Amino acid sequence: MHGESASPKQRSLLNLPIMDQKWALSLVCFALLLITSANLGLVPSVRSFFSHQTKTTNAPAPPPIPRLAYLISGSKGDLDKLWRTLHALYHPRNYYVVHLDLESPLPERSELVSRVGNSSIFKQMKNVYVIRKANLVTYRGPTMVANTLHACAILLKKKKNWDWFINLSASDYPLMAQDDILHVFSSLPRNVNFVEYTSKLGWKAGQRGKPIIVDPGLYMTNKQDIYWAGPERELPTAFTLFTGSAWVALTRDFVEYCVWGWDNLPRTLLMYYTNFLSSPEGYFQTVICNAPKFSQTVANHDLHFISWDNPPKQHPHSLTMEDKEKMILSKAPFARKFKHNESVLDAIDAELLGRNMNETSSFVPGGWCKGTPTCSEVGDIAHLTPGPGAQRLVQLMDKIVRSKTFHENQCK
Repeated sequence: MHGESASPKQRSLLNLPIMDQKWALSLVCFALLLITSANLGLVPSVRSFFSHQTKTTNAPAPPPIPRLAYLISGSKGDLDKLWRTLHALYHPRNYYVVHLDLESPLPERSELVSRVGNSSIFKQMKNVYVIRKANLVTYRGPTMVANTLHACAILLKKKKNWDWFINLSASDYPLMAQDDILHVFSSLPRNVNFVEYTSKLGWKAGQRGKPIIVDPGLYMTNKQDIYWAGPERELPTAFTLFTGSAWVALTRDFVEYCVWGWDNLPRTLLMYYTNFLSSPEGYFQTVICNAPKFSQTVANHDLHFISWDNPPKQHPHSLTMEDKEKMILSKAPFARKFKHNESVLDAIDAELLGRNMNETSSFVPGGWCKGTPTCSEVGDIAHLTPGPGAQRLVQLMDKIVRSKTFHENQCK
């Protein structure tokens, strides 16, 4: 340096290794850049960049995936139908209560217990429960309500982490995979109950509300039809009657209210509906719409496609291939009723569920599936792979839950 001695700072920099000198120069350049940015008013932009990075990193987690609790009920001759429906509905996250009523022969009920016990997936997940002490169930009588409440009580006792209870029969079948349903239900408020209802009783006021019936299933061991007892009674004034579909999807909170009954309304109405014709079509509707805590939580839909006569008869039409497009257009997750091994079920399996009936493991493929054959092992039960069914169900929920009518017409 032409005879001039270097300063201490210059000497320390010159003595640094080459790589350290590069780092030091980089720091100097970065400091100069910050000073220049401050002078030009660019520092807020730099701050916003780092702020944006932080926000992206701290993005809210997606809503938790719910767990559904199903009851699948059947009667004499329904074993294979129930078994097929159970596999079409199965997902390791969910819980299932299956029941063949007392009219089913003992060998049929024992076979159901054996099949569930011998399923490697069911044994591993421990989420399928058989009601071994079968109930006698009369379709139009209160014993069907009692059987539903029995399943609710089992699920409340055994598991504390499910979100919705859904009652189905062996004659029901899903129109979309459980991955679709769980994906869409993840975005729903956890307090929404799906109950089809109306307070406009019409002809039912005289033919359902006034007659007094007796269900022999309450006290007999052999199945018999209900019978009428007179005289007729007046319509109630202590509460408003509602009627609708026997098929519901109820929140855990509302199920607890019905089973535990800290308010006396559910018990009072259960006793009233003991002598009511077709009580399964009115009990839950009347309870929920007369309970202030729950009356504003009702979506007026039973999540089913059902083909009825007009006016409706006691039983709906059995669905066939001719109904397939109408089922899909309904956007409903379930349909009923189907005869055993009806050809349309094979079409639903192939086209809507992606289910291969030729494989020994006949579950509907989903994000949880592992192994060969498909779904013979359980993988990540929180991994969902929603498909076209989810898109249809979103459209239905936009109509019945996310629209203005959800709040405007509740329990009217």
